[in-house]
Amino acid sequence: MPAFHEVRFPVEIAIRSRGGPERRTEIVTLASGREERNSRWANARRRYDAGYGVRSLGDLSMVIAFFEERRGRLYGFRFKDRTDYRSSAAGAPPQAGDQALGTGDGARRDFPLVKTYGANFAPYQRPITKPVAGSVLVKVGAALAVAGTDYDIDTTTGLVSFKAGKAPSVGANVTAGFEFDVPVRFDTDRLEINLAAFNAGEIPAVPLIEIGA
Repeated sequence: MPAFHEVRFPVEIAIRSRGGPERRTEIVTLASGREERNSRWANARRRYDAGYGVRSLGDLSMVIAFFEERRGRLYGFRFKDRTDYRSSAAGAPPQAGDQALGTGDGARRDFPLVKTYGANFAPYQRPITKPVAGSVLVKVGAALAVAGTDYDIDTTTGLVSFKAGKAPSVGANVTAGFEFDVPVRFDTDRLEINLAAFNAGEIPAVPLIEIGA
């Protein structure tokens, strides 16, 4: 059985959730008082608490049903992070020139989707593995490529694959714009819900963690 379900966590709850990226940095203080710092993770990992999005018994019912179908931590799923779900700047729709995917050499046909953060000091390229179906726009040089004719997009891996005879020519810049989800799983095998406390305004904890899927 697959370890990932291509289904999205209820968006109406996700958009009210809390969370963001996490890094793991190892810091060693030397005898001189200076520090040595080393990043232990190549990529950031996002954590969320979807409990902040649960506002009603109806929401609670949806979360329980979703949790049970995922068997707790067993199966991953898609999650819309409303703070970061587009290739474009906040508030702007995706455009085909948003993100650089690579440069053609006349033979290469596969280009993974990425999103680059920063520009001047140490830009970070984040792999995008769960693009939203129908949202991906691709450009080769100045020309907009046509999905299904020039290339295919695998929405389960984020791989743009140009068709035979359509490989980008030497020196052609390949760019893309898209919306995307974050692959996550529940970070608990137990949901503890106290209805008396919930009715009094207490928020149940529904932890989620990003996974490589």
